[in-house]
Amino acid sequence: MDANGYSDCLKPDMGKKGKCKTQIKKRTLNPEFNEEFSFDIKHSELAKKTLDISVWDYDIGKSNDYIGCQLGITAKGERLKHWYECLKNKDKRIEHWHTLVNEN
Repeated sequence: MDANGYSDCLKPDMGKKGKCKTQIKKRTLNPEFNEEFSFDIKHSELAKKTLDISVWDYDIGKSNDYIGCQLGITAKGERLKHWYECLKNKDKRIEHWHTLVNEN
């Protein structure tokens, strides 16, 4: 959250080959990013990958604030359960809401 009380932007970040960016959500502490991305990857390689979802609150003159979550084999709890569900259901759309947290 900025000094003005708001956060701004969500960016799923999978490295140089798989970046996508959502619209910027300005002036809200509870932004909803109901957007869809697809990545061209073989199902057999999916288990080795991690999806890093990051929100960056950009600040002028200060360091940017990171909030996010990861989905993948190293995830825990509901995130890991969601990842297994994706692996188990090839070619099926699996939707789930995840709470983003400051993991620093």
